[in-house]
Amino acid sequence: MANVETLGTLERRVSMSVPAAEIEREVDTRLKKLARNVKMPGFRPGKVPLKLIAQTYGPQVRSEVLSDAVQKAFTDVVKEANLKVAGFPRIEKKDGGDTAALEFSATFEVYPEVKLGDLAGVTIERPQVTVDDAAVDRTIGILRKQRTRFVPVERPAKEGDRLTVDFSGTIDGEPFAGGKGENFVFALGEGRMLPEFDAAAQGMRAGETKTFELTFPADYHGKEVAGKRASFELSMKSVEEPQLPEVDAEFAKSLGIAEGDVAKMRSEIRANVERETNKRIEARVKAQVLQALLDRTPLELPKSLVQMEAQQLVERAAADLQARGMKPGQIPLDPAAFEATAKRRVALGLIIGELARAENLQPKPAEVRAAVEQEAATYESPAEVVKWFYMQPQRLSEMEGMALEANVVKWVLGRATVVDKPVAFDDLMGSNA
Repeated sequence: MANVETLGTLERRVSMSVPAAEIEREVDTRLKKLARNVKMPGFRPGKVPLKLIAQTYGPQVRSEVLSDAVQKAFTDVVKEANLKVAGFPRIEKKDGGDTAALEFSATFEVYPEVKLGDLAGVTIERPQVTVDDAAVDRTIGILRKQRTRFVPVERPAKEGDRLTVDFSGTIDGEPFAGGKGENFVFALGEGRMLPEFDAAAQGMRAGETKTFELTFPADYHGKEVAGKRASFELSMKSVEEPQLPEVDAEFAKSLGIAEGDVAKMRSEIRANVERETNKRIEARVKAQVLQALLDRTPLELPKSLVQMEAQQLVERAAADLQARGMKPGQIPLDPAAFEATAKRRVALGLIIGELARAENLQPKPAEVRAAVEQEAATYESPAEVVKWFYMQPQRLSEMEGMALEANVVKWVLGRATVVDKPVAFDDLMGSNA
């Protein structure tokens, strides 16, 4: 049996021995194999002296042979000891000892034993929401607002109008960075501008000019002007009022109803809202289920897995920032800031993995297909989206994970107390849960 030292709850260390003669034999074998095809100036292929090949490639080949031998020895040791290694081992060479063998130690963590907690006494609240005509009307209202058009008006500017202005500001008679703008567009009252700026623009007509003063807040993001009083000259270029589209055939066509049938449009909107409502309900239930599993299944987590997960979260966040046009390094990302999320994800991964094994919850192909079709249903051409998922191994793997989570949720709901709780439509849809 391999000698395994217990350094902590999950940390282990094993010793390994690699015969030096075996290393030399393997190095010699690989160099001879390399000599058959290696090309060097002044020699025909296969005719380079072995001594010269050893001088040139020997260190690299020896390093590769030693790495392979140590990895094999480590694999054999952990297999013999029946250990489940979490993360990567830290391998160190031991100094001194028998010259006939090379001694190494490997320090690593093992997976914790997952003892699923008792779910008796767990209560899951399942939201009950009715998608009525009022909910459909509210959704149509949002869609109308998204398609707002602005038309020029001659009247004084009022809240909600879109304004185009020129402005220039000075502090103690001197211009300052960010204090000037031409053809600057903003909506009056949306909170984008300082209150004094909005107040000055209120009531102005196109073509008018005025001067006003404002004091920048002490906590203003532009530190060079924070707390200072500035004088501005403001010129109104145009005032435009919002106009919402009528709920008619043209509006229906803009939403993809080719024939412009308003009744059909309302029917499709209702179906979409019901689908989104169901997704929100499922998400809320799932969040409660996963939290219950975490609360009832305390775990000692391998630090290596948490660090790896945190680093992956950092990389995803960096990729997201790049997709938004930010340069790498512009916003430093500290893995420590992602540690809590990483711990949660690692813990859930271990718990769900154990549930899948112990309760045979791995999703069947039909269940994965159902998850893919449900996701594809929100797109214009669902059948094409389904094909795309099955051509993307990573995306299909994500769907398999979702199907597994759905099975876990179903399993937990069969053992917990589920209480149906009426929830207002706006309360549900106003949440990201």
